[in-house]
Amino acid sequence: MTEQETRIAIISIVVEDKDCVSRVNELLHEYGRHIIGRMGIPYPTKGVSLISVAIDAPADTISALTGKLGRIPGLTVKAAYSKA
Repeated sequence: MTEQETRIAIISIVVEDKDCVSRVNELLHEYGRHIIGRMGIPYPTKGVSLISVAIDAPADTISALTGKLGRIPGLTVKAAYSKA
């Protein structure tokens, strides 16, 4: 069995509703074996939090995580992929 090719990406999450944070953390824990690192920045002046997640995973895994996050009300999610 060969190992599936992986991609490196940054998933950017803007949290506008703090009630959804537990679901975000559940999903990130579920995909934790692929996560290189994450950074969260609360920005109370605007009432949002910003989260960036660096991930190394097969493209379909990144898309699945991004899709699941994007279906959570109160979040805006985007992914940027490396070219390599």
